[in-house]
Amino acid sequence: MKKKKRRGSHSKQIIGFLLALIWMFPFYLIITNSLKEKREIFENPLGIPKNITFANYPEAFRELEFIKTLTNSLLITVSSVLIIILFSSLAAYALERNSSKKSTTIFMLFVAAMLVPFQAVMIPLVSLFGHAELLNRFGLVFMNFGFGTSLSIFLYHGALKSIPKALDEAALIDGANRFQIFFKVIFPQLKSTTITVAVLNALGLWNDYLLPSLVVNAPDTRTIPLKMYFFFGEYARDWNLALAGLALALLPIIIFYFFMQKHIINGVSQGAVK
Repeated sequence: MKKKKRRGSHSKQIIGFLLALIWMFPFYLIITNSLKEKREIFENPLGIPKNITFANYPEAFRELEFIKTLTNSLLITVSSVLIIILFSSLAAYALERNSSKKSTTIFMLFVAAMLVPFQAVMIPLVSLFGHAELLNRFGLVFMNFGFGTSLSIFLYHGALKSIPKALDEAALIDGANRFQIFFKVIFPQLKSTTITVAVLNALGLWNDYLLPSLVVNAPDTRTIPLKMYFFFGEYARDWNLALAGLALALLPIIIFYFFMQKHIINGVSQGAVK
């Protein structure tokens, strides 16, 4: 029995190691090829660079107008995530604490909305926002809020089930109103779920290309994924600059993820349907 357990443990370690290698392989390609000259990328795309060059990074930094595009990406991502957290947590609290057929129906509609892909509503949505003159950063934040709400409410709703209603009743007896109960008593206990919601939404919004390309394609409002497109012309593709720019673009969100990753598993488990 002990030998079987050891074999099972070793098998899991080997599988985990192989999965980690598969996961790390794209990052290996990005880093190694960003340190090569353009010609060497095509000659030896999988190998380690023969002559390491860091010249791609400052050139990509200039071509991307990195400070401006980074500011645009941060502004849109941070604003969207904060709005999603605020309204999703409030909505989930209202739906979970009011046990009725109406609240259950509304919650199920939010869950069902997760199954609707953006491509299915892309044309009428952009047309509608165009008529309302909202094809700008404010309109993009509003759209991000709409598309990110369903999953966030689902996670918050599950986490709230583990928080006893007796806390609400005790705070109510002490004279607190519903908003005070939520922000001072309930919301601090949703820390892990809030971080999970923030990370999941930030990862998607930071890397999104399709929606911003339809809404904020003006030169001064382009995000990093939109600006990356200009490394790929009709007749030439600057892979060395594109990969260096991609490495620069990934750095902020990877740092954010690694600082927050310890809370993600706990947050998802709290947000599971009990």
